[in-house]
Amino acid sequence: MELQFGSNTLGFPILSFVTFFPLVGAVILLFVPRDKTNFIKWFSFFWALILFAVSLVLWFKFDRGTWQFQFVERVPWIDKLGVEYYMGIDGISILLVLLTTFVMPVCVLCSYEYITEREKEYYIALLALAVGMIGAFCALDMFLFYVFWEVMLVPMYFIIGIWGGPRKLYAAIKFFLYTFFGSVFMLICIIAMYFMYHAKTGEWSFNYVKWLAYLNDIPMKYQFWLFLGFFLAFAIKVPLWPFHTWLPDAHVEAPTAGSVILAAILLKLGTYAFLRFPIPFFPEASKFFAPFIAILSIIAIIYGALCALAQEDMKKLVAYSSVSHMGLVMLAMFMFNPTGIMGSIIQMVNHGLSTGALFLIVGILYERRHTRLIREYSGISKVMPGFAVIFMFAMLSSIGLPGLNGFIGEFTCLAGVFKANWLYALFAATGTILGAGYMLWLYQRTMFGVIAIEENWYLPDMKLREWVYMIPFVIFFIWIGVYPKPFFKIMEASVNHLVEYVNMRTSSVNVSMDSSKMNAALSFLTDGKEVKR
Repeated sequence: MELQFGSNTLGFPILSFVTFFPLVGAVILLFVPRDKTNFIKWFSFFWALILFAVSLVLWFKFDRGTWQFQFVERVPWIDKLGVEYYMGIDGISILLVLLTTFVMPVCVLCSYEYITEREKEYYIALLALAVGMIGAFCALDMFLFYVFWEVMLVPMYFIIGIWGGPRKLYAAIKFFLYTFFGSVFMLICIIAMYFMYHAKTGEWSFNYVKWLAYLNDIPMKYQFWLFLGFFLAFAIKVPLWPFHTWLPDAHVEAPTAGSVILAAILLKLGTYAFLRFPIPFFPEASKFFAPFIAILSIIAIIYGALCALAQEDMKKLVAYSSVSHMGLVMLAMFMFNPTGIMGSIIQMVNHGLSTGALFLIVGILYERRHTRLIREYSGISKVMPGFAVIFMFAMLSSIGLPGLNGFIGEFTCLAGVFKANWLYALFAATGTILGAGYMLWLYQRTMFGVIAIEENWYLPDMKLREWVYMIPFVIFFIWIGVYPKPFFKIMEASVNHLVEYVNMRTSSVNVSMDSSKMNAALSFLTDGKEVKR
């Protein structure tokens, strides 16, 4: 079989540049004396800013009219094992790549006063972490994907374990063990599929597109176990209830930038991976497990919201809100209709923006008072009016106020769920109500009322540096909330063909599907040309 692998109209390896540019910055920092802290901070910021600026080429040059992978780079790597350096993005992954590059300069800038020791090592770890995250979103070789997936663990482990709070080692080890435990099952499944592909074709390969083309008739008894292996790895990463217990500890103990990256990017790798691997690889098993996943997602939505209502620590409240929001993303995704899947993708982006902003807000308060307890704050809007406005935007975005980005994501997710099962949508909607409850209550208790604690009288309002990294979030809140069309347009073709492919694989006429229909179904991963057998 001869496959078409997409295209790279730029003629420039931009995905490799975006992926490894942070690594070059990290290597340069190795040779900078550690006492040059100002240079290290500003170099890291401008390096991350250049990364974001270059990544915008992907947005402007992306062809929205096709479902194929674009900006493709494919080079042999380990020939004897069939491993390739194979990179490409489509409408499902591009927004998450751009979200990652957007978050990186923000994370550098918000760390200037929070990180006061081992600054050089900290910024090296941040830049190295970006390599793993971007690479995982772009990898189209299963071996390469696994490498990037595991590489992410190391710098995040050190970010939590060295620069975290009082229980940082406990949180870092728990984060590492949970994620690594799930990764082992994913590795076993990848190896099993590697041998399945060889048994069918006689070729050793980890090529994602080839696997999807040839491993399109895996018996259900094998799909069942392979799906469970991938599910365990990705459900821990999301995290889906009851695999969520590592998340509150990691968020609370991580420095502000670590919490932002966890919420905005690392959790999205789990939901993205569900769309990229188990759903197209094992569509029958995915639909078989969909009711089970829907129940877990609804439990996550309600449980996470109720836990958030009970928290006294602002950071832990925001952490449990992530469990609730990600439950909605999972629920909409496993409804297997274009509305639900597009809603889940846009909600990944919206959650990354709103929850990332909320963690930055908590960090701003913590830098001033060195406490995150809600009871330590009241009437803050009297002395920090600018901060109160920014907090208001992030809070309203999180609860889905019409006109802001959160509403677009939640409405689209619920619409997709309602199309499939109105009862699921009814239960999921309770998360929106509870979300408004814990966020409005948090805002009321901290921003309004009498300033009861003397230290709060002298809190300075937002600094210029803080305005610089918070204003872009507000711009995105309003842009996506008022005019979301560009974001839906860029993912539409890829999502539609994914749904078409899954439905074709699971339809009653799948057994008699002729070659032309199979070619059409597979074309969402190729350049739209027919697959020659």
